[in-house]
Amino acid sequence: MPEIIEMGKISSRGQVAIPSDIRNQLGLHEGSKVLFFLENDTVLMKKVSSESFAEITRPLKEAAKKASLKESDVSEIIRRFRKKR
Repeated sequence: MPEIIEMGKISSRGQVAIPSDIRNQLGLHEGSKVLFFLENDTVLMKKVSSESFAEITRPLKEAAKKASLKESDVSEIIRRFRKKR
């Protein structure tokens, strides 16, 4: 895959348009799913297909099951985490 370097700009609503050359190269269309990773001051965006999303979330689902975590617990965990920040 050829290296493509493009610059984007954040809108007043916090949105960033993915440059057309990059969208075309990755085959991204309206409704395509992407995953964002944040580490320090770097954001990485990865194209996600239905199959790869299941692969990505499988370890999370397994860990939640081992910890007896229910979906109803998530809101409280998020609230506590945000309060600490």
